[in-house]
Amino acid sequence: MSLVAGIDSSTQACKVVIRDAATGALVRQGRAAHPDGTEVHPDAWWAALDEAAARAGGLDDVAAASVAGQQHGMVCLDSGGAVVRPALLWNDTRSAGAAAELIDDLGGGERGRRAWAEAVGIVPVASFTLTKLRWLARHEPANADRVEAVCLPHDWLTWHLAGAGGRWLSGADGPAPGTADLDALRTDRSDASGTLYWSARTNEYRLDLLELGFGRRIAVPEVLAPTGVAGALRNGAPLAPGAGDNAAAALGAGARPGDVVVSIGTSGTVFVATDVATDDPTGTVAGFADTTGRFLPIVVTLNAARVLDAAARLLGVDHEELSRLALTAPAGADGLVLVPYLEGERTPDRPHATGAVHGLTLRTASPAHLARAAVEGMLCALADGLDALVRHGAQANRIVLIGGGARSEAVRRIAPALFGLPVLVPPPGEYVADGAARQAAWVLSGAADPPTWSAATPQKYEADSVPLIREQYAAARDAVVDRKSR
Repeated sequence: MSLVAGIDSSTQACKVVIRDAATGALVRQGRAAHPDGTEVHPDAWWAALDEAAARAGGLDDVAAASVAGQQHGMVCLDSGGAVVRPALLWNDTRSAGAAAELIDDLGGGERGRRAWAEAVGIVPVASFTLTKLRWLARHEPANADRVEAVCLPHDWLTWHLAGAGGRWLSGADGPAPGTADLDALRTDRSDASGTLYWSARTNEYRLDLLELGFGRRIAVPEVLAPTGVAGALRNGAPLAPGAGDNAAAALGAGARPGDVVVSIGTSGTVFVATDVATDDPTGTVAGFADTTGRFLPIVVTLNAARVLDAAARLLGVDHEELSRLALTAPAGADGLVLVPYLEGERTPDRPHATGAVHGLTLRTASPAHLARAAVEGMLCALADGLDALVRHGAQANRIVLIGGGARSEAVRRIAPALFGLPVLVPPPGEYVADGAARQAAWVLSGAADPPTWSAATPQKYEADSVPLIREQYAAARDAVVDRKSR
């Protein structure tokens, strides 16, 4: 039996799964937490990977491995391969002003947004890597002067797993690692497509845009084909290209044509695989790439499962009780609406907005109403994303609901009424890590297509559409303004 390792270095934790390459059966797994915050030193990711791999029984017996990771995080390296400063993560909004500057640099307003969409398929917002590089150049020029290369979280971890970054996992057998080699940095299409300086449509870097944003050209990872080899583990096992977390989740969930994946984790994401590249000048839909050579148009919200965390904390209950309360309130919560911009928002682009509660009356001032409003508000933001995908030509037959937030029974039962489509909920699992493992098995097999692993039967939820909920939410959403736009 050949084993493959799938690694998910997410915002909150590192997860490692070891699976049978032929069947996909789970053999063992491990997990380790990441520190909180929107700025994290990559050494913390490496320590978590080391711990998670050890808890999964190590990687010495795997025949291939792959790393998927949180997208957009800015990892800057100096000439010796050392990290210049802690990485700014996707959810760090301090570069919102830099995003606006980049739009102005290409003509400003609608013209600037259209130029970016045509160039790289996405429009600058604070999440994307190039905005963080512009922020670094403006606010930390001494650090900026030291930068020789920029990469993303999964690139950096793959680089070190291959020994090219100058280290190995503890306890691994084999030759000693060498010195850091910036030329050995590798990435994949899915992650590169979220930087603002690589085009999914053309499969090429836009180094002119990188220079525009940062002020000079710096080294970037080589972008590999879907089954390219990024290096080898210490035991000689090949390392797959890896992936951004959402692309890996799509592969791990086994999404079919017409399946829209909605992932409720730290961020909320709505995405679907297509054969045609997307360019949305509004910036609502990001034209990313997937892991198979196709495209992955996606809508991302900053606020997802942590909206439920916040509501549970406010009410002094656990998540199970929050779900129970939400299901005791009527659809639409009698007009109580929560706009969940608790950390600002990426879609719509309101980085300085805050959450808001509308329709609070004596009747709606109850735990059940607030619980229901929290679930509906979070889901309405994602339903807006589905609408945007459909407007740009995506086929939507059903929803595949994954992520930590999908464990809520209230989320499962309310979702079909808001999305207007059947909702399938696969058994809880590490779908990003599973996608990475499936990619590793694909590289190992050398086949034309990813392996087909048998999938567990999902639960299916259906409900009549309730337009009132979306209408109430739209009115409340449109009343919220960005604090810096006043």
